[in-house]
Amino acid sequence: MVTRLLQMYKHPEHGYRSCLGLLSLSRRFGEARLEAACERGLALGAFRYRNVRDLLANNRDLLPLDGSPPEWTSPAHANVRGPGYYQ
Repeated sequence: MVTRLLQMYKHPEHGYRSCLGLLSLSRRFGEARLEAACERGLALGAFRYRNVRDLLANNRDLLPLDGSPPEWTSPAHANVRGPGYYQ
């Protein structure tokens, strides 16, 4: 992520503050979560400090990286109509 941040600017010195900001996020969220958020950011094309910070703040780094949403099924209750209703 740091390499990508530095490559975004014509002069790498402009990206130093963003890199320092990323490193400071590890104090608040921990190194493991920061690594996961950076991996997700790279996969999504979100390279900025703000993007990684938002991923961490919204706990998006804890979701699986494969991109598939978690499997969800409708709960069974009395209002759910069966297939016979629609014939």
